[in-house]
Formats: sequence, C-alpha cells, structure tokens
Amino acid sequence: MNYFSEQGLTHTEAIEKVKAKYAKYGENIKILSHKSIMMGGFMGLFKREGVQIDGYVSQDPFHKKNSKLEEEKEKIIQAAKGSNTLNEVLKAVNEIKNKLDEAPLQNEQQHENISKIEKILQKNDFSFSYISHITEKIKKNIALDDLSNFNYILKKVREWIRETINIYPDKPPLTTPRIFILVGPTGVGKTTTIAKLAAINALGMQTKPLSVRIITIDNYRIGAKEQIEKYGEIMSVPVVSAENYEQLRKNIALFSRDVDLILVDTIGKSPHDYKKLAEMKEMLAACGTTAEFHLAISAITKGSDISEIMQQFEPFKYNSIVVTKLDETCRAGNIISALHDSRKPVSYITTGQSVPHDIKYANEELFFDHLSEFNMIT
Repeated sequence: MNYFSEQGLTHTEAIEKVKAKYAKYGENIKILSHKSIMMGGFMGLFKREGVQIDGYVSQDPFHKKNSKLEEEKEKIIQAAKGSNTLNEVLKAVNEIKNKLDEAPLQNEQQHENISKIEKILQKNDFSFSYISHITEKIKKNIALDDLSNFNYILKKVREWIRETINIYPDKPPLTTPRIFILVGPTGVGKTTTIAKLAAINALGMQTKPLSVRIITIDNYRIGAKEQIEKYGEIMSVPVVSAENYEQLRKNIALFSRDVDLILVDTIGKSPHDYKKLAEMKEMLAACGTTAEFHLAISAITKGSDISEIMQQFEPFKYNSIVVTKLDETCRAGNIISALHDSRKPVSYITTGQSVPHDIKYANEELFFDHLSEFNMIT
C-alpha cells in the first residue's frame, strides 16, 4: 500500500494534483483526510493558507505477467521469422488474442499481514510517510515464505522502529558551565521540566550532585516567575530573572564563575509568532555560543503540528527534543514519526507533574510503553 500527501492553495488544486500524479490507479486512489496548512513563505514569513490531502493507493493496478501468454508471444515471433505465409502469422495472432481475452485479470494483492501491520501503525498515530517507510522495509527485507509469520514480522517492525529513534548522547559538556536552554510553544510544560532537570542534577540522581542555577526570562506569564522561584527554594537552587539581553548576559557571566549547570527557562511562544520568536532568539544570544538549545514538545500534539513546531523553531538550531506529557497518550507514533522525519535526537522524556521523579533520560523502550500491541509479542 503506497501512501501519498499532496498540497495546494485550494482543495480543488490539491485534488487535481492527486489526479494528475496518480491517474493510472483510477478507483484505487483512496482519500483519507484533508486539512488546512500554511504554505510557502520565505524564512518563515509571508506564508499562505493551503490544503493538504492525504491518502493511499489500495493496490498495484498492473497485472501479473502470465507465463503461458509469454510463451504464445514467443511463438508469434518465431512464426514471423520462419514462415513466408502471412495467414499463418495472422492465425497465431488470433490465437494469442483469444487466450488474452479468456485470461482472468490478476491484480497483485498486498499480503494480509502487511495490511495488519499498517493498521497497527495507523492505530498508534504513525504518519503516512512513516508507515510507507516501514511497509517498504517489509517488502525488501522479509522473504515471501516469512510473510505468513505475523509474529516474526511484528518483531522486525519493532526493531526498525527502535532504529528510527535517535537518542541524544548523554555525555559531559566540553565547557563549564553547561548552559541548557529550553524553548518551545506555550503549554508544553517547560517550567516544570526545568524544575525537574534542576532537581535531578542538584540531587545527583543521574551522576554526582552538580552546582545548579536557574535563569527565567518568563516575566510575562502570570505566576510563572513565582512558580520557578518556589521550585528553586524547595531544591535550594538559586533562581534569578532577566528581562533583556544585558541582564541575561550579566547573570550568565556571574554564574559562569563557580557553577556546573545553568538552566534557562524561556517564554512560551506560538510557532506562528515569527516576530516574538526572533526577539527571543536575539535575547538568548546573550547566553553565548556554547549554549545548548533544546525544544520541548508535548506528546499529545498532533503529528502535523509537531512538524510545524519543529520547523518554526529551527532558527534556534536546537540540539535535541525534550518530549513532555508522554504519560497522557497511549499512541506515541506521532512523536516517533516526527523524530524520524526531522532526524532530530531526543534527550529527555517527562511522564507526569511530580518533581523530580517524572523525568527520565530518553530510551527507546519508554516509547514502546506508549504503543499498543508491540509489547504483546511472544
């Protein structure tokens, strides 16, 4: 089963693109969904609203070659070569024509176990492109005799999914202090995540205890500053705020003298607010060239929105993805698909509101805990 995704400025334009590109498949073209998207633009500006249509081709429209018909075709060639009588050639042509008319159409049907795998992936919210990627791997890497062994196929798919999850290397920073900046859209849990990171590092829950400081530039959201200061008080981690580039630069310089880790909590921004994103990027430049940017994304975000968020925050050149709220979904295919498509690694995963317990360094098995049917392999 081949999946497709076509875009146009209007619904009609997108449909016409589908028809033009897949005309030979006729009624085998199946439309699954259409949605509004933002298209075009330059460096994130001047985008226009458009339409994206997703669907699939249900089966291969080409017919299998009939070996007997191939033999008859060869007879025609030989007759043409060895006979001087045109009637004999015409007779052979008529015979092959009659056999073609009588031969049943044999469409190449997709194996039922491949279709079952596709349904499982769809159920787990994997993207169309990711499902197509896995389907192609099955066709190329699993022998025909093994296609009847569904459990074997599911094990192989599980292995391939693991391979597409890239883990950010957990190693000591090259410079001290390590400056960890967490950016992302509003409502993904950045402040709570910063508090968790401060706790596990200050308490030595991963390695030896580190000297940690928190800087917040979120001075606009009601209660944001008070929330992070309360966390800092409980963990005995100093917290300061900065309202502009110069204040942030001075705080970084002050803390850089005697601490191991500086965590920077940022303002939640809509990925569509290009001006505000640019302003925040300019301010965060005060952290220096060694600072690490990490993008927080909620696991309950729609797949198409995840891709857009990743794209719009790309100017920050973020090092990894921090997946939040994984406990709120049982279908993590959306985030796995986005990680694969973007080739971005994942560093941390949060699974609840408890500080510091509900955060872990990323590993592949954490994702499988939130995929149905993959943990039932025997």
